[in-house]
Amino acid sequence: MSDGKIRILVIEDEPTITEFLRVGFGYEGYDVAIAEDGRTGLQMAEQGDYSVIILDIMLPDMDGFSVCRKLRARGNDTPIIMLTALTELSDRVTGLDSGADDYVTKPFMFEELLARVRVQLRHRGKLPAQTELRAGDLRLNPETHEVSKGGKPLHLTPTEFKMLHLLMSHPRRVFSKETLLNRVWGYDYVGDANIVEVHISHLRDKIGDKPPRLIQTVYGVGYAFHPEEARDASAE
Repeated sequence: MSDGKIRILVIEDEPTITEFLRVGFGYEGYDVAIAEDGRTGLQMAEQGDYSVIILDIMLPDMDGFSVCRKLRARGNDTPIIMLTALTELSDRVTGLDSGADDYVTKPFMFEELLARVRVQLRHRGKLPAQTELRAGDLRLNPETHEVSKGGKPLHLTPTEFKMLHLLMSHPRRVFSKETLLNRVWGYDYVGDANIVEVHISHLRDKIGDKPPRLIQTVYGVGYAFHPEEARDASAE
């Protein structure tokens, strides 16, 4: 990109999902443009400069299959990830045959979609490979999903890993409960928001997070990861 900014075009007509993606990708530092129907999305994709297109299949006036075919027929090779509520294998095959690079089935977790976006960006040389995250002797490997403290492996649940990965990836950034629910549990989660506090407590226990704490509570706001508070377990 001319200014180094990664731009994502989301072609989707469900407001809940578009806002979910706008906020999520915004946290990652990406610019997000929204088109709420197929024809508008096709026009924006042809006139704009985007790194990735996220394309819903079931759209007003022109479905995602048609949008994808037209873009490919006109020489647009921007990576396309399709969103689909269709679970039949034949529908997924149709999407790929239309020229899509990947697909995600609704309902989906943001981290899954983000990972697929990053794959496409890395393939195009627009994103470096993921590296190990560190805070003192705490290590998190995004590729292998391994976490260790003082060289000893920690056994986290998938949810705990997602939460720790998110917090460590954005040091000192404050995440509200609502944002953590959306990012870790998904936009369609309808349970008790207190589940965030429970998982934060379990995660602190597992990583041996003692005051002044790596995962700090910002009262009335949310939680933030402070790597400068890391302590070497071997020194304790």
